[in-house]
Amino acid sequence: MDRFEYCSFELSPDESPVLKHSNVRLYDGENKSQFQRGELILTSHRLFWQKDITLCLALSYIQNAVEEAKSMFNLTAGRKIILYLSKAVPGKNLGPSATSAYDYVKLSFREGIQNEFLDALKSTVDAKIWTVQNKSAQQTKLREIKTRTGIVGIERNIVEKQKETSSNINNAFKDLNQLMSMAKEMVEISKNISNKIINRQGEITEDDSIEITVYLLVLSIEDPVTRTSCKNEDDYYQALGNELIAALIEPLTSAGGTMLLTDAYCRINRARGLELLSPEDLLNSCLALDKLPDSPIYLKTYSSGVKVLQLKSCEDASFVEKTYEIVSQNVFVTVEQFSRLASVSLVIAKHRLLLAETHGKLCRDQSIEGLRFYENKFLLEEN
Repeated sequence: MDRFEYCSFELSPDESPVLKHSNVRLYDGENKSQFQRGELILTSHRLFWQKDITLCLALSYIQNAVEEAKSMFNLTAGRKIILYLSKAVPGKNLGPSATSAYDYVKLSFREGIQNEFLDALKSTVDAKIWTVQNKSAQQTKLREIKTRTGIVGIERNIVEKQKETSSNINNAFKDLNQLMSMAKEMVEISKNISNKIINRQGEITEDDSIEITVYLLVLSIEDPVTRTSCKNEDDYYQALGNELIAALIEPLTSAGGTMLLTDAYCRINRARGLELLSPEDLLNSCLALDKLPDSPIYLKTYSSGVKVLQLKSCEDASFVEKTYEIVSQNVFVTVEQFSRLASVSLVIAKHRLLLAETHGKLCRDQSIEGLRFYENKFLLEEN
């Protein structure tokens, strides 16, 4: 309390009122003071407390202001604001206390705190209007403080943040559009270089050809199908279907003839670079594979609902025989073991084991140790 001074409520010419609050008690640190149920008045320069007498605290003393957490043992106590203060200035006017053991005071609001009071106090302290000599500049800052408090101030802050976010998004898309245009230029350059390599035109040596080819492979530059290059939706999806065949035929073959649609989504977008496909476009292009003549792959849906791309040359009978061959070489296999042995995902591994069971090649044992598949020796004994 040694930072407070006795005074009269008279504002200086460049001082303006900001906000007031009634029924407030002052604390010297953790100790209650005799100053209770007074009116608290915040101005641009000082914090006044008045009832029978008037006290004031220069805002220049306030280093920080926070709301005190309410104690779980005293839920009926009023809300409090803690003001952390700097040391008292020598030679200040007389106040209610000459010294204090605390470097903070508390403001107790028995009837609750107005929502905007703490924000207004912090904003006023941060503005440091008492240091501004120019009156017009001081009034401008004070108006800014007032507009940041209350419901109107909150709404204005939200609008300002939305404008800032929108501006940031627009700038980001500008950068993305520039990157896309540069990528298209790179595609055109790669086409010209490829044509020169094929036709052996220009001054390109054999070493240059090898080096450029390596660069193109590393960068994975492609000429992906886009909507703008097609007349309608059907042409777009059929063109995407042809692109799927060209990009996934080798991975499908090396994967044993089946690939999860999620894996195909990752692979095709990795190959397309910046021209990414949406999941819906990929699904529609897979459905369009049936309309393509001599398409070597098609979309298949398992009984569980899982969708996969599968080679037409790989029929269920071939999968059953391969699965039976792997299982017969072991006493039993789990889904995890078969996934490793067949080099397929867990979803495809389980489907193939169940498929072989449906055809009578395998039988299962399900216990607390898990699900195991065995060779169906009952079928062998019957044969």
